[in-house]
Amino acid sequence: MHALLKRVQGATTGAFPCWVLVAALGACGDVATLSIPSGSGPHPTLPEPRQALIPTVNIAPAKGWPAEIAPQGAAGTQVSAFARNLDHPRWLYVLPNGDVLVAETNAPARPDDARGIRGWLMGLVMQRAGAAVPSANRISLLRDTDGDGVADFRSVLLEGLNSPFGMALVGDRLYVANSDALWSFPYTRGDTRIVASGTRILALPAGPINHHWTKNLIASADGRKLYIAVGSNSNVAERGMAVEAQRAAIWEVDIQSGLHRVFASGLRNPVGLSWEPHSGALWTVVNERDELGSDLVPDYLTSVRDGAFYGWPYSYYGQHVDKRVTPQRPELVARALAPDYALGSHTASLGLVSSVGTSLPAAFANGMFVGQHGSWNRRPHSGYKVVFVPFAGGKPTDAAPIDVLTGFLSPAQEAWGRPVGLALDQHGALLVADDVGNVVWRVSTDR
Repeated sequence: MHALLKRVQGATTGAFPCWVLVAALGACGDVATLSIPSGSGPHPTLPEPRQALIPTVNIAPAKGWPAEIAPQGAAGTQVSAFARNLDHPRWLYVLPNGDVLVAETNAPARPDDARGIRGWLMGLVMQRAGAAVPSANRISLLRDTDGDGVADFRSVLLEGLNSPFGMALVGDRLYVANSDALWSFPYTRGDTRIVASGTRILALPAGPINHHWTKNLIASADGRKLYIAVGSNSNVAERGMAVEAQRAAIWEVDIQSGLHRVFASGLRNPVGLSWEPHSGALWTVVNERDELGSDLVPDYLTSVRDGAFYGWPYSYYGQHVDKRVTPQRPELVARALAPDYALGSHTASLGLVSSVGTSLPAAFANGMFVGQHGSWNRRPHSGYKVVFVPFAGGKPTDAAPIDVLTGFLSPAQEAWGRPVGLALDQHGALLVADDVGNVVWRVSTDR
């Protein structure tokens, strides 16, 4: 492995093609011994961690969809393209009049994030996975004027943004979470373009590294608060905790005053946010840490309690100590909460939406849809699909996740697409943003 690492260092001088390096590095990684179902559910199997000098790198190269091929829906559903030819669509938001907003976006410039061998390698990984394209920095509006399930009107609602992601409408203000700040813009029902200047509400953690750059948000039912998901600035605090200030957390923002506080912490990279309608609790999906082997650590779905700590970086899945982190904080580990439901290791679970109100078959009536962007640190691949987690009494059942939308990987293990953000449209169909296929898919009942 030391010899290979020297070859990696030499590759910055153009010694041989980058894809050869990525393949060679992948050959050094481990192979999963547990299935994804074993690492899923309320009580996942957690084996001993397996560390290696060079982590597992197993990338599904981004290819896009061949003509006449689409993902496959669950029994009783049909799949169609709601909109095509988008530019890296990552996140979705449905307005009260049925218009669909899509954030066409990617990572901002992060000049210090690519320094060193690790940063350079991760740059190669992102490039091969289709995640290194420039950001369009806009929010587009899609409208289905004739109700046939296909957007036949498209306009740029907002442009000139800075890696926008989360969106939320409160009254006559549209809130947008850029990678570095929360903004609000005036909105009138039916608007197809906003030209008025926005108002900057508050700064969000960013900077020249900004490792997890996506900032999602959701409004409280009474419209008084916003909750913002802020990911960590590293895998497992290898840059020290000073650069993690108020990261790996969900913020609560008072809309009237603009003041914020950390609502919950220790969440490595929370992305999707959703309210559970029966209990009123806030839920999130979290991307857990890498480089402990193909079987660790499960990404997860969990309710989010006010003031709770969920372990990162000192422990995972409750109080399982991560020995890589120094110095340790045993007093924090002692109060770390285990999440509610595991989603399998390295699935990159990002999208989240409650299924309550869906028009899909009855099996999907009560639970959460989860968009899994797909793994790079596991062999074989995991994720690359949309799943459904059944709920009862406001919590997940013991049942395994149900596949809702699959077929994103080709027989050759290339990525035809990668599902990210999710939303229910005004008819209760499931919308899925696919940032490699540049499509928004629509999953509806097969009639």
